[in-house]
Amino acid sequence: MIARTMLFVPGDKEKLLLKSLGLGADAVIWDIEDAVAPPEKELARAAIGNALQAAPAKHVSVYVRINPFSSNMLDADLDQIVRPGLCGVVLSKAESPEQVRELDLALSRLERVNGLLQGAIEINCLLETCLGVLNAYAIAKASPRVGALSFGAEDFTLDLGTTRSREGDEIAYPRSAVALAAGAAKILAIDTVYPDLNDEDGLANDCRIARSLGFKGKLAVHPKQLATINREFSPSSSEVAYAEKVVLAFRKAQEENRGVITVDGKMIDLPVVERAKLILRFKAEK
Repeated sequence: MIARTMLFVPGDKEKLLLKSLGLGADAVIWDIEDAVAPPEKELARAAIGNALQAAPAKHVSVYVRINPFSSNMLDADLDQIVRPGLCGVVLSKAESPEQVRELDLALSRLERVNGLLQGAIEINCLLETCLGVLNAYAIAKASPRVGALSFGAEDFTLDLGTTRSREGDEIAYPRSAVALAAGAAKILAIDTVYPDLNDEDGLANDCRIARSLGFKGKLAVHPKQLATINREFSPSSSEVAYAEKVVLAFRKAQEENRGVITVDGKMIDLPVVERAKLILRFKAEK
């Protein structure tokens, strides 16, 4: 799955939910946690259920961010959103593998009730606390449903007792830890939101840092961020051109039974070839 951009959308805005499907995000996250005030959460659940029914047959992947386990809202959140068209749920403030396994069981029950394929609904674990980051790999491996780990810097820095800066030094370690855990579990790593909507250069630089750490996409809080994030998490034209040269040189070397490959004067080993193939696969899928 390609998920360069995952756009948060308030769950209590039904017209906005459907509109978000065509804004250019690779996936949308219809939110019933932080973006919805407590008195409006029931309205958000109903609006999301209605929007899933009204969505066109083909659309971008839809996730729903549910409230954390500490809220005791798991059943209320899931009952109205586990419907055809739901790709997955985002577990906010995920902190333990036990939480993931309990969510897995709840999803299995509702899939049976609603006639959905068992295991069809994915889990994206949003790590927003110190404990969640420390348990990142165990959380990632807690269920086959877990398809991604995401990092939430705003709540994390609050839990740590610090403040978030433009440079991001205070989140360097947890960011790397989340990406590393996702890489070890062979699932996607999705980076935290960039909160300044008017700092496009800062957003682009933040994307480049995240991509260098192994993140495959980024959470977004506004449609105006989508184009920049999509661009920064996509291979550049020069990267694609180089990947094509590497794959072609590798294929020719195989045909000629040569073990040594060089491209532009550089020795090429197998990891470089596999990376080039991934770039070309990404291009083909997009």
